[in-house]
Amino acid sequence: MFIIGAFAIIFDEYGSVLLCHRRDFDAWNLPGGTVENGELPTEAVIREVKEETGLEVDIERLVGVYGKTDKDELVFSFICRPIGGHLSATDESSECKYFPIEDMPVNTIPIHIDRIHDALKLSNYPIFSRH
Repeated sequence: MFIIGAFAIIFDEYGSVLLCHRRDFDAWNLPGGTVENGELPTEAVIREVKEETGLEVDIERLVGVYGKTDKDELVFSFICRPIGGHLSATDESSECKYFPIEDMPVNTIPIHIDRIHDALKLSNYPIFSRH
């Protein structure tokens, strides 16, 4: 049985990307997480962004669907845009901050960096890839 994840890629007006610093270990990542039972990936990404950042978002487009080579997991990545809420630390994230693409923290999760770069490609079609 597959585990399904959903993550948001959120850019500000300057092209910087929103990252969250995890509370459970020292890493920055895109806001997102596991799709709950009975939930669509689109519903999950909206919920996860609110839980991790305090922001309410709309989905603009699907960037890609990623399979993991080491486990049965599918991850959906979406470009989202804020429509409300307030960016803040939460129970899940100790800090949420926009970073220029060329200046992301060195402890950003590498596969999330790959997904950010995929989002910057001007493609009319989602990417299907394995990590």
